[in-house]
Amino acid sequence: MTGKNKEMPVKKRFLKFPHIGMRLYKSAIGVFLCFLIYLIRGKQGTPFYSAIAVLWCIQNDTRHTWDNARQRIFGTAVGAVYGLIYILCKLYVIDLGDSIWHYLCLSCMAIPVIYTATRLQRKNAAYFSCVVFFSITVNHLMDANPYLFVLNRALDTLIGILVGLAVNSAHLPTKKRMDTLYVADLDNALRDGHGKLDAYSRITLNTLLEEGLQFSIMTLNTPAAYLEAMSDINLNLPIIAMDGAVLYDTRENSYKKQYVISPGAAQELEQFIIQRGFNIFSNVILEDLLIIYYGDLKNPAEQKLHEKFHRSPYRNYLHKERPKNHPVVYFMLLDETERVDGLYQELCREGYQDQFKILLYPSEDDPEYSFLKIYNANATAENMIDYLLKETHLNRLITVSDEHSRHGVMYAHHDSNHIVRMIRRSFLYGGEIKK
Repeated sequence: MTGKNKEMPVKKRFLKFPHIGMRLYKSAIGVFLCFLIYLIRGKQGTPFYSAIAVLWCIQNDTRHTWDNARQRIFGTAVGAVYGLIYILCKLYVIDLGDSIWHYLCLSCMAIPVIYTATRLQRKNAAYFSCVVFFSITVNHLMDANPYLFVLNRALDTLIGILVGLAVNSAHLPTKKRMDTLYVADLDNALRDGHGKLDAYSRITLNTLLEEGLQFSIMTLNTPAAYLEAMSDINLNLPIIAMDGAVLYDTRENSYKKQYVISPGAAQELEQFIIQRGFNIFSNVILEDLLIIYYGDLKNPAEQKLHEKFHRSPYRNYLHKERPKNHPVVYFMLLDETERVDGLYQELCREGYQDQFKILLYPSEDDPEYSFLKIYNANATAENMIDYLLKETHLNRLITVSDEHSRHGVMYAHHDSNHIVRMIRRSFLYGGEIKK
């Protein structure tokens, strides 16, 4: 079905500054609003505390905005109460001045502040309680009214919390594409130089998924590649793995659809390949568990591959013969490029390329070695995407990859942040995805 892939040109890498995310803009707006409120109040209070609170409240992930606001309001109340108690004790019980005993008492007061917050099931508010407590007690002026002073400090903090809540919840008017299926190529488009999705892309994708983005991933590799690179992405749809051979639901850890090689055809292929001196990795799914059967490792590239992946919790390697009554998702072998080329030519002469999908491509880790993979003829990303469209009843498809992908309908720059920004613009505002 598929022969050799063309060698991809080397891409030039240039130094790039990180993208300025919406959180930074919201932080600046929030701080300005705090200063504006300070001016409107006739310069009453201390805007420093409002600015600190708003910066603490504005987060990338808005899923728990209201809960975070409640936690911080509670923390403000706990810190203010203990701050007032400490000031009153200093005024009417004992004044330790600016001595070491004063600072020792302040330090010890952190214990009841934190203990109160945690005992009242507000562990996330403990830090904020301490911030408010020390902002009151460390900066208190003894000639000021203690009740008014504490009230102003608490009010300054509450202003920052409420401004942060309002700014964090604000969104521009959108026209979401709820009828569109977005599919991104994990191998070519959605990973940084370390093989993972960076923080900006993860947070943005999770926010879009929360807002209804219908999004899936396609990968040439097993579902393990997704689980290792994007396990913290809360996908709402199954992923297309093994180059279209399976549809894997990450929420239920189950394979929803498979295109497999029948046991009879698999046995014939195995014998043909093993008789020519190759080791073969047979990928089999048994009760939603991926088993990789293999024989004796015959070259350094195979040994390196096995050493790299056999300890993965998402892969199960078995050094034994494959049970002959089990269908195979795909066969894989890794050997010297010249030998693999020869085997591929033999498979073509015997007509196997008309019965199966055969992929041949060089190893990125060992340039002198190449992979050969054999799948069911129907195992394509396009077929799985069509199946996913029917299952989701969506009317429109946008696939995003880099310019070298076999499956890209819309192409994008090879930069995960750039691609995620385009998906966001397309989903929320109807923008087009361009090169």
